[in-house]
Amino acid sequence: MSPPAPAARARHLLVVDDDDRIRELLKAFLDRAGFRVTAAPGAAAARRLLDALEFDLAVLDVMMPGEDGLSLVAWLRGRPGRAGRLPVLMLTARGEPLDRIEGLRRGADDYLAKPFEPEELVLRIEAILRRAAEEPAPGAEGLSLGPCRFDPSRGELLRDGRPVRLTEAEVSLLRRLALSPHEAVDRRDLIQEDMDPSGRAIDIQVTRLRRKIEADPRSPRYLQTVRGVGYLLAPD
Repeated sequence: MSPPAPAARARHLLVVDDDDRIRELLKAFLDRAGFRVTAAPGAAAARRLLDALEFDLAVLDVMMPGEDGLSLVAWLRGRPGRAGRLPVLMLTARGEPLDRIEGLRRGADDYLAKPFEPEELVLRIEAILRRAAEEPAPGAEGLSLGPCRFDPSRGELLRDGRPVRLTEAEVSLLRRLALSPHEAVDRRDLIQEDMDPSGRAIDIQVTRLRRKIEADPRSPRYLQTVRGVGYLLAPD
């Protein structure tokens, strides 16, 4: 396995899993991959750590006693400011696709089914962190979307002048579409960037964004589907 990129060495990850063996294995592997890792055995401990420390990404198991990972990611997305946009990778049982879909609906950036290859975990984490650190194209300006305005440089969406919470994956998707407004972006390109061969994550993120942008999400004016191609952002 190639050494981690220099930018990844200082990244602080939160790993949350109630299985002591898996948690320690994840911590040891990610430490060796060059990340700084703090681990928690459950949601309550994770909340305390999130209140006390700054993290660049959280790896959350779905199935945990007491509060599960789905509830924890929903709580995370309700936090104000940058804290509410912390990237999240969810770990799910291979036979539970509904958990993965629900995790994405609640704001997770990606998912990985157990059992998994440790190297794939690192690659997915690095991909999410790259998306979170994406810089918009030079000269990118704010786009008007009816009552909303999206600023690619800040990754900020305002509705009637008030901030709208976005996940890092949603910011990345809007930025990508904003690079070529009024032009269809091939769905395969979006799927490749999202490391989701099924494309389900992109569909869920588009649905979530339409609820935040559109007056009628079922009849979108600004975030349109181009049949047979992909998606198109049509600012005013």
